[in-house]
Amino acid sequence: LISVVGFTGLFERVMAYVPMSLAAAMLAGILLRFGIGAFTAINTQPTMILAMFCAYLLMRRRQPRYSVLAALIVGVMIARWQGILHFQHLELTMVRPVWVWPQFSLHSVIGVAIPLFIVTMASQNMAGVAAIKSFGYHAPISPVIGWTGIANLFFAPFGAFSINLAAITAAICLGQEAHPDKNKRYMSSVFAGGFYLLMGIFATTMAALFAAFPQELVLALAGIALLGTIGNGLATALQHENEREAALITFLVTASGLSIWGIGSAFWGLVAGGFVLLLSRRQTK
Repeated sequence: LISVVGFTGLFERVMAYVPMSLAAAMLAGILLRFGIGAFTAINTQPTMILAMFCAYLLMRRRQPRYSVLAALIVGVMIARWQGILHFQHLELTMVRPVWVWPQFSLHSVIGVAIPLFIVTMASQNMAGVAAIKSFGYHAPISPVIGWTGIANLFFAPFGAFSINLAAITAAICLGQEAHPDKNKRYMSSVFAGGFYLLMGIFATTMAALFAAFPQELVLALAGIALLGTIGNGLATALQHENEREAALITFLVTASGLSIWGIGSAFWGLVAGGFVLLLSRRQTK
């Protein structure tokens, strides 16, 4: 299904009707909870989080590309000093792929496959395209979506059954921190893909590594890494006055975490914003 809507251009035609302001508002709404999480973590770990913010702000004035890395290093050092890092159960372990023979099931098609397709397209791929558009890129959406469907067909027997355009990863890789030159930011995606492969090969070790970090450190790091993207999304969303109300509603509905019929708030944010924009345009006519 993903390959069909991708290669036929159906998904791209639908996304062509989404204004840039709504796409940027949806992206900002998706990322908002990560930004808020960075500040709520101050309640339990004020020293660590404030030190991470200071390191980020200082490095951002000197070497913006390494500002998030500086925050991570400072956070790990303080967590080590406080004795809240737990590396005793950390072991370097490789995963072993296990083949699962496909078995056709009409119940699974109706109860799992079709809902998963809808959720993936509405909550993941749509948000990923919004991230790409909000940074001013014009990627060939149809073949990209189509090939994610082909990739799912090949890798589903190994457990990778929901390959899609990841909005959060895209938002980080497309930001100005990746490279000042927009034409060279693709390298951040290449390296991100390489690190994802390593994380997949050593999945057990990576899970133990994140479990060893205090939750506040992870929350703060995610929020700090996405601050620039959230700001860029809000600036783009509210740029045009005639689309500002619709963009604001898109942002709020998306940030609310609303879920109806298993479909996430990103989709419903676009629906709500699109309805408001359509209504306002009819009133002006």
